[in-house]
Amino acid sequence: MARPREFDEHRVMLAVRDAFWDKGYAGTSMDDLLRASGLGKGSLYGAFGDKRSLFLRVLREYDDANLRALRERLAASARAIDFVREFALGPAGDPSGAVARRGCLLANSNAELATSTPEVAAEARRSYGLIAATLTEALERARREGDLAPDADPAETARAVLVAQLGLIALGRTGTDVAALAAMGDSALARLLPAPRR
Repeated sequence: MARPREFDEHRVMLAVRDAFWDKGYAGTSMDDLLRASGLGKGSLYGAFGDKRSLFLRVLREYDDANLRALRERLAASARAIDFVREFALGPAGDPSGAVARRGCLLANSNAELATSTPEVAAEARRSYGLIAATLTEALERARREGDLAPDADPAETARAVLVAQLGLIALGRTGTDVAALAAMGDSALARLLPAPRR
């Protein structure tokens, strides 16, 4: 019988996630992961495999958690159009700019690794596809609620909103002022989310 693990796996995964998020994949050493996790090398390798395997698991769990949270926010939103706006403007949502500078683990990892690591590119396609599907659902609801022009294409608009958000994430990583990010986001959304004529 296998011995039960003597550590909190969820806590370890969060600590390792933050190490990768702060330094990127290439910038995170095994020593960094050992320090973050509080585990010995044998325990870390035995539980999670090598650095690459651990990173891919972290990325998948991060993406799945974000998607669950996104769907919960949509379900709880009084108006779907507000959910879409809040999603798009998320990178500008923290006045301190810390969230914008840290970026998104998926977007950061995709920029760093997609061309060299097929598994990361595949995970990004999967996750972005699911996010776009959630945004499409939200925009279909917004149209029914009278907050989106009847002739707007929800799926096409969803993809454009996702691209706008990813642009804000990329600019936020450069240290662009949060107020400027918000202004750019508002300008993009004014074009992407045509309101119905009253």
